[in-house]
Amino acid sequence: MPSPAPPIHHLSRCTVKPPPLPPKRCHLTPWDLAMFSVHYIQKGLLFANLPPSLSTDQIIDRLKSSLSTALLHFYPLAGRFVTEEAHDENQKVTGLFLSIDCNGEGAEFIHAIADKITVSDVLSPSDDVPSFIRSFFPLDGAINHDGHTQPLLSIQLTELADGIFIGCSFNHAVGDGTSYWNFFNAWAQIARTKGVAPLSRPPVHDRWFIDGSDTAPIKLPFTHPDDFIESFSPPPLREKIFHFSVQSIARLKAKANQECGTNSISSHQALSALVWRSITRTRNLSADQKTSCRLAAQNRGRLSPPLSPDYFGNSIYPIIGTTTVGELLNHDLGWAAWLLNRTVADHNDSTIRGRLMAWMARPVVYPQSLFDPFSVMMGSSPRFDLYGCDFGWGKPVAGRSGSANKFDGKVTSYLGWEGVGSVDLEVCLVPESMSALESDEEFMSVVCPPLEPEVLVRANN
Repeated sequence: MPSPAPPIHHLSRCTVKPPPLPPKRCHLTPWDLAMFSVHYIQKGLLFANLPPSLSTDQIIDRLKSSLSTALLHFYPLAGRFVTEEAHDENQKVTGLFLSIDCNGEGAEFIHAIADKITVSDVLSPSDDVPSFIRSFFPLDGAINHDGHTQPLLSIQLTELADGIFIGCSFNHAVGDGTSYWNFFNAWAQIARTKGVAPLSRPPVHDRWFIDGSDTAPIKLPFTHPDDFIESFSPPPLREKIFHFSVQSIARLKAKANQECGTNSISSHQALSALVWRSITRTRNLSADQKTSCRLAAQNRGRLSPPLSPDYFGNSIYPIIGTTTVGELLNHDLGWAAWLLNRTVADHNDSTIRGRLMAWMARPVVYPQSLFDPFSVMMGSSPRFDLYGCDFGWGKPVAGRSGSANKFDGKVTSYLGWEGVGSVDLEVCLVPESMSALESDEEFMSVVCPPLEPEVLVRANN
């Protein structure tokens, strides 16, 4: 079960600003506006074996100076949200316009210390993710709308007994996971090269609108933020990391393709089908209960013409495969994977534009409570370059997340420590379901035994 939290002390807090820039107003797309009632993205990196020649003060100075430069490139993150009311001829409020005031107000940087916590404590390979990790992330519990008064980006460096953890809270209405990791990798590149080399992937800031125009904001049909802001508290959850090696993923993919006589099922579809079936089995639902597997998918490459992979903003939709519990569990893995494969294939330019037009006709801000408790949500992606975030003192040992956007059935994918082809899954379930998952034969037959922390540290240095 989750471990008790050792003491974590905040030593300092400051604002990091970019060099002065001309003021700019950034209008938001439907993809951005729909995110205002969910949490910030909270992802962070664990570093060990730091060079003894680097003091903590030197590390902090490097992070702050490189962050200032990074904010020059990713300038919306240094701004704040603003809301303007729309009125009719009688001055009655008819809607709200939300946008980013790119005013250079800055990002937050916090220095904390947790000298009773070790790298091994964070990794806890055989146990649940420790509850103290949520203290490594600032703005805990903040929703994206809070970016009116809170920074859109907040960084916390936590000193551990034998390493450091860099936790980042990134407003999800500003960008999605692709944008988040593009920023994190760019920040690391600036720190590593001392800003000398040009960015390998400079962000593309022109917001994409279906009509091609970004000159006018979109009016939300609400008269007050309370009309679309919702608080969400999940039930008590267990969180655990499961590792899948290159070989186990390859075998799973081959099995799914063989069972349905195809070669078009991807590794992610096969793994998602496995997770969907296994978690559904733990819930002991009736056979006629509807269940879904939602795959977080970016739209950039699916549009025609495609958006740049470096587009900075939100461009994601959940791709949803739905069936009954009986159908899901009475068929084999390949059947479930093929269902997801067909659902993914149907998510194309026409589908995306149709969903956007439907949203424009009836704008909605997604509440977290909307999630179906009989379903599974596969978030993030093992394609994100977690281990490429080298700030100049070596690559990370592992990635971890905060408490944001978690609920029963949320599964977060990370690139595994072995590199491309391996996957780490962070699974969030109510305690009774997690206990059942740990005993699920189909699932655990694909999971690989965890490495001991010292072996993992050596493998990533």
